[in-house]
Amino acid sequence: MSSSSGWKPKRQVMAMGEFELSDLGDGRFALAGDLSFGTAEQIRRASENQFDGQASIEISLSHVETTDSAGLALLLEWISWANHSDVEMRFLNIPEKILAIAQTTEVDELLSSAYSPSQPTP
Repeated sequence: MSSSSGWKPKRQVMAMGEFELSDLGDGRFALAGDLSFGTAEQIRRASENQFDGQASIEISLSHVETTDSAGLALLLEWISWANHSDVEMRFLNIPEKILAIAQTTEVDELLSSAYSPSQPTP
């Protein structure tokens, strides 16, 4: 992530490959960089420890630069995990490409249950 964007994680950053999953505290997280086939599995593994024990999780995707259908698959996997774990899951600023793929594949209703487009970003 370029420092010229002005965005800086406030707490614990787990960087692997070309993404950053930042724990901003109080169940708030920010994902930046690449959310695609090349990183989705790494992001999922990185999230396991960070999400463990949270009653509510909010993930800002406003700094995701590259995404594809694997990014959508990861968001759906997180929603499924949250539903089975009795955890409230909410996404902020989902990239347009993911929303378009979700609509094309008719899973947009699943995604919209956890989407908060008007919420502020970190």
